[in-house]
Amino acid sequence: MIDSDPILAKVRKLLTLAEDPAATPHEAEACTAKAIQLMADYGIDQALLAHDGPARHSVGDRVIRFEAPYARDKCALASTIAHRTRCRCVIIQKGHAVSLHIFGVEVDLMCVEILLTSLLLQGTRELGRTPIPWGAHTAAYRRTWWAGFSAAISRRLAETEHQSVGAADRGRSSDEMSASLVLADRSHEAESAMNAHYPSLRNAGRRRLSGGGSRDGYASGQKADLSRGRSIGQQEGRELTG
Repeated sequence: MIDSDPILAKVRKLLTLAEDPAATPHEAEACTAKAIQLMADYGIDQALLAHDGPARHSVGDRVIRFEAPYARDKCALASTIAHRTRCRCVIIQKGHAVSLHIFGVEVDLMCVEILLTSLLLQGTRELGRTPIPWGAHTAAYRRTWWAGFSAAISRRLAETEHQSVGAADRGRSSDEMSASLVLADRSHEAESAMNAHYPSLRNAGRRRLSGGGSRDGYASGQKADLSRGRSIGQQEGRELTG
């Protein structure tokens, strides 16, 4: 379906350009920013069409498994992307194996998969280019790097969504439900499906990471603004352990 959909195909082409090792940081950021904007507009358009049309989209799910190294940190990035794309998810950890069970409508699930695949490639590449400061513990530094990278991506997705919702609302009449309410309803449907599948969830505890990589990770995730650091917020998600 991705190749047959012109918008998603364009998003994937832009992200492929961003993933190219020959791309400069500015080129990669520009392509990623354009892809995120297209994806946000597309997701909102699809949600409004489904809401205004005769049939609503049903909620589906995906399970994504993460391999070492830093599987939990990559899973946290996926959780951030899913939440910002109107999906809801559960982190499943059994021993060293980490998976993310994501619930959402098909369009949103595809957007999560497309963006996550690209950002994992871009993040891994940027982390490989980042020297470990002298005296820093390598694993601790890289875990906090991924946390900073995820925080920057979360902020960029939230800002883009806010802009796209505002633009969509300006195009709707006063007797139509606002785009923000339509999207909230879509997120609620995803959460209801998650809770029906996992009736005894508990909130994931906040991870306490030591290491000095969060600022560098944030800078890599927020290419357009390399001069400002941000604090790392709590990951939004639920957890199932076993």
